[in-house]
Amino acid sequence: MKTGRNAVGDETNSASRKARTKDTERVLMKGNEAIAEAAIRSGCAAYFGYPITPQNEIIGYMAKHMLERGRIFIQAESELAAVSMVYGASAAGVRAMTSSSSPGVSLKQEGISYAAGADVPMVVVNVMRGGPGLGSIAPSQSDYFQATRGGGHGDYRCIVLAPKSVQECADLTCLAFDLSDEYRMPAIILADGVIGQMMEAVKLPPERRADELPPRDWAVGNMGQTRSARHITSLELNVEALDEQNAARFRRYGELAEKETRFEVAGEKADLVLVAFGTSARISLGAKNLAEKEGVKLSVFRPITLYPFPSAALAAFAEGKPVLTVEMSCGQLVEDVKLAFYGSKNPARVHLLAHSGGVIPTEEEVYEKAKAILEGRHG
Repeated sequence: MKTGRNAVGDETNSASRKARTKDTERVLMKGNEAIAEAAIRSGCAAYFGYPITPQNEIIGYMAKHMLERGRIFIQAESELAAVSMVYGASAAGVRAMTSSSSPGVSLKQEGISYAAGADVPMVVVNVMRGGPGLGSIAPSQSDYFQATRGGGHGDYRCIVLAPKSVQECADLTCLAFDLSDEYRMPAIILADGVIGQMMEAVKLPPERRADELPPRDWAVGNMGQTRSARHITSLELNVEALDEQNAARFRRYGELAEKETRFEVAGEKADLVLVAFGTSARISLGAKNLAEKEGVKLSVFRPITLYPFPSAALAAFAEGKPVLTVEMSCGQLVEDVKLAFYGSKNPARVHLLAHSGGVIPTEEEVYEKAKAILEGRHG
């Protein structure tokens, strides 16, 4: 299995972004708990949230462990209040986080848009459930569009990281804080309910000291003799100035895409490529193993960064081969998969296997769909 940044075979994580490593024992944790503990170890000084299934282990874990470490924990009166508190704490110079699940994250979109417009970093965790509306509490992946297209009003994007294991829940949470700080934009951990609730052994990251965190010399506070006041806001009434601010922000997004795109590939020289993230990627790997027993060669291409999406890597890897996108939604990831081949001289034929509302595809179903495509029996 290979991981990459912008090209197959490159290293997944830059050494410069890793905290000091030391051997630690692996512990058994839920994905939600791993996210919470990794956030604390990444220097999260303030957490604000509101309960909703299936992410309640995060808020419960933070309620206990943030307070015992002398950090800020507030169960806000609503999701809107929680994200606004994150905005304020981050603007004041500390790492801050909130978490929720699908309808709760919808309520946070205004605050996320404000943070993006003010270039204020924050980490938002979405443990997805079935929708639309209140939907179900079962796992889903149907918030893909919301996360990767901004989600709120205006021109902006968020960094979107999608774990497929409890270990990645911890690792990508650390990365989310670092990338959010470096590019001064919101970062989203997009996990489906299975990943949040499942238990696996995880090696937790080392604790980051305050002096190891990047300086926030843009933040408000500490005013007086050393410097003048700073005003952090997303409001700009001069339309030409706002136009330039948005253009500059998207140039920064281009730099993010160039340097920080991540993906994982399992199996090469296959007859068909499966594309999936989160739980769907785990299922696709199982389908690949089933296929191998019958002599059918499948590959699995897993985007780790859903934004920026690894379009160039996917196009190069799957060029000319049939592609089957596997997702727990009615078809959202498939749009980025199709866009990856836009303008290609030898584009892939893209197919979709989709379930939504909390229904999870099976390994056998994925393999049978792939086999039908290869045999020309697909609908």
